[in-house]
Amino acid sequence: MDKPKRIKELVEILNRAGRAYYQEANEIMTNYEYDRLYDELLALEKETGIVLANSPTVNVGYEVVSELPKERHESAMLSLDKTKNVETLKDFVGERKALLSWKLDGLTVVLTYEAGKLKKAVTRGTGQVGEVITANAKAFQNIPLSIGYKGKLTLRGEAIIKYSDFEKINREIPETESKYKNPRNLCSGSVRQLNSEVTAERNVNFVAFALISAEGVDFNNSMNRQLDWLSALGFETVERKLISGNEVADTVKYFADKVKSYDYPSDGLVLMYDDIAYGLSLGTTSKFPRNGIAFKWEDEQAETTLKYIEWSPSRTGLINPVAVFEPVELEGSRVSRASVHNISIMEEMKLGVGDRIKVYKANMIIPQISENLTRSGVKDIPKYCPACGGKTRIKNENGVKTLYCENKNCSAKHIKLYTLFVSRNGMNIDGLSEETLEKFIDAGYIKEFADIFKLDRYKEEIINTPGFGQKSYENLMNSIHQSRKPVLHALLYSLGIPNIGEANAKLICRYFDYDLDKIRHASVEELTRIDNVGEIMAEKFVEYFRKEENISRLDHLLKEITITKPEASQTLQSMAGLTFVITGNVFQFPNRNAVKEYIEARGGKVTGSVTSKTNYLINNDAASSSTKNKKAKELEIPIITEQQFLDMWGA
Repeated sequence: MDKPKRIKELVEILNRAGRAYYQEANEIMTNYEYDRLYDELLALEKETGIVLANSPTVNVGYEVVSELPKERHESAMLSLDKTKNVETLKDFVGERKALLSWKLDGLTVVLTYEAGKLKKAVTRGTGQVGEVITANAKAFQNIPLSIGYKGKLTLRGEAIIKYSDFEKINREIPETESKYKNPRNLCSGSVRQLNSEVTAERNVNFVAFALISAEGVDFNNSMNRQLDWLSALGFETVERKLISGNEVADTVKYFADKVKSYDYPSDGLVLMYDDIAYGLSLGTTSKFPRNGIAFKWEDEQAETTLKYIEWSPSRTGLINPVAVFEPVELEGSRVSRASVHNISIMEEMKLGVGDRIKVYKANMIIPQISENLTRSGVKDIPKYCPACGGKTRIKNENGVKTLYCENKNCSAKHIKLYTLFVSRNGMNIDGLSEETLEKFIDAGYIKEFADIFKLDRYKEEIINTPGFGQKSYENLMNSIHQSRKPVLHALLYSLGIPNIGEANAKLICRYFDYDLDKIRHASVEELTRIDNVGEIMAEKFVEYFRKEENISRLDHLLKEITITKPEASQTLQSMAGLTFVITGNVFQFPNRNAVKEYIEARGGKVTGSVTSKTNYLINNDAASSSTKNKKAKELEIPIITEQQFLDMWGA
């Protein structure tokens, strides 16, 4: 082997992977593969004495790419050496006392306080130069803006987004795009941007893990006392245990048991000497301080057989390879699938059907293939898209091979159609944001509307999807169950028929007396007899139901649902001519959409904003300072509560 050439190759590969992950939030290789290549590079550097200037073994972090102001750190921020061996931790502690704490997976931030006020916040950046994010740090959920200590204080901590908040954000934000694949990426995107309002909305938290300096305070040479002091000032500090060498194994086990349900993203543990002076006396290497060491979880692995590669198209045209293998138990759950990311990784592993493989969960969460034992080779890359049958093409960008569908009309690219289908005015399925739908479509769980009602087939996979969990899965299943009895106009709207909005769907259903068979076989002439339905709209409607694929999708869907016909109302036109706006929480209806349906069934109209044409604003908090309340008061439009509304127009 040409060792100098291999060193150069490894540096290029690892730096490309690092840039993709940290700057572009794109994963082009697994954590396991990165660590393997990194260790190979480190061994070759030690053996040959060759260390390139741009080697990831000597460089910490990557150049920042945002427009935020830059600032050089007063002292370089080095990363820690790492191990996966508990015995190495025991040897490190020796006869001394040490702190074992979480290694949080977020964005490292340095805070400076002067005269009791937060003066400055700077990201880690390259380790030498960071980005100034003071305005955004002031929007963190738990950061103290003022403290009792009036001297100059500098501390380090991790900005994080909890798994529970990450899950909530993914449900509520329609478009977070693929860069928000995990809490770390979402946190980085939330902190390193120019609008502090966005930071506040995303529930970023700060967890202190190190005190750098505090003028005039004696901590009796104890790092643990430093952190206790920071806690007393109002900072949330990292959970930690003060231990001796013989307590290492039991304490690691404590954290290993807890990480499975821990709400804070963590990719391991950190061990630091409690004796500050002793730790500093050890000095540093070019990259690592010698007073601490990081512990990465020794991933539980299982050997299994690769059954097949499932190719899952996405809305971008990218067709993702997913390894489907004989089910195995990992970290307390049963798994049978793992993303392989791209063709390059498959080729690196020489991954073929029938191979014996080892699988693990990265950070105890995400299933990955760690090793291919038989390496039979890649074969049968599909020439046609599994979703639409269109031709595929292999792209090679920056040395990474990926498979794409070339059909512009590929059904997998129509993620917006599925978003409309599950929307509140459609099938009203909570828990399926656009990003979640994209994940499920990419993974092959959803290929048509009916598949949404069969997601329980993928229970274990969904529970182990980043941002999900048992509770989220249960909530999703409950929402899907509740959506199985839609009213016909909601179903019709959800199909995404061109030009058919919610109002027109209701008009068509009423005209045909809620008879789906008559609706799907309606002629252009019949449809144009309906008020507000023009010839072009009617032609598009008829054309939709002439297409075999649309008929097939609807027939499959009808096997999963039961259409509910609305009961005839004696007061059908009691609100005719009236326009309402609904805002705030409702308590006597299931949701605001139910109030809207109640009004429209009685001839009324509901709009989204208060204007001079509005007759009533329904708001249970009449004293609220909301924009709609202010506008209603300005225009002298009555603001009524939900109970007053029912008193006036209740059945």
